[in-house]
Amino acid sequence: MNFRSLLEGETIGDFVRALAIALGVLLTIAVIYFYIYLPGSTNHGALMEVPDFLGMPSEKLDSAAEASNLRFEVNDSSFNADFGPLEISRQFPAPGSMVKPGRKIFVSINRTDPPTVPVPELTDVSLINASAILVSNGLKPGRIIYEPSPFADLVISMAIRGRAVREGARVPRGTPIDLIVGDGAGARDFVVNNLVGMSLEKAMVLISNWNLHLGDVHVPDDADTTGTESFVFRQKPLAGDSVRLGDPVHLWIAPKDYTPPPDSIEVENIF
Repeated sequence: MNFRSLLEGETIGDFVRALAIALGVLLTIAVIYFYIYLPGSTNHGALMEVPDFLGMPSEKLDSAAEASNLRFEVNDSSFNADFGPLEISRQFPAPGSMVKPGRKIFVSINRTDPPTVPVPELTDVSLINASAILVSNGLKPGRIIYEPSPFADLVISMAIRGRAVREGARVPRGTPIDLIVGDGAGARDFVVNNLVGMSLEKAMVLISNWNLHLGDVHVPDDADTTGTESFVFRQKPLAGDSVRLGDPVHLWIAPKDYTPPPDSIEVENIF
């Protein structure tokens, strides 16, 4: 058969039959490749559930990989107080995910030694706020110990396993911090603490925590507080004076670098 004879219509039937046979062969090959050979060679449609490897010692990774028909790659190391040293603390994909056999699982190994963090300043902070601050700083609220004080649920001091600890001390992340707080049943008279040098915002918080209230706020004529943070340079009552719950605290404020004139009226004589 040649093209000239095909155009003349002499063997058109033979040509159609040959073309149909060729297409049938190609279709059969395509079906075998895509639906039989390819799925078998790539495990198409064969899925498995990812086991839970959290908490498993890292030295068992090789045996776990062989047993589960998965692969592992250590992604990083971090500290998590809920896991022991060198245990798997995170994994991706998560336990229960459906993956193909041979899939790579990324894991994090828990550090042997926890990092240290500074103890935040919690004195004169409410119990609720103190607990939130501890958690945000990577620590845990420990025991709540009540002591006589007119200020209910206000932090008096902190301790670790019965030993006092000050703000700024570095302790392992996740350490429980015991909070010694007031029971609200103490004497109604108490000594006011020093506010001089504090920002106005912090001083106002402390005054509220002491169950006192903010009295008059004075700004000297020669001090410009516009657009700047104000700091306390005088207070009345003075630090160490005895006060009662609900008493006012009067403040004198100015920019941080302000120096009162030496001939200014003494605060004790103002009232």
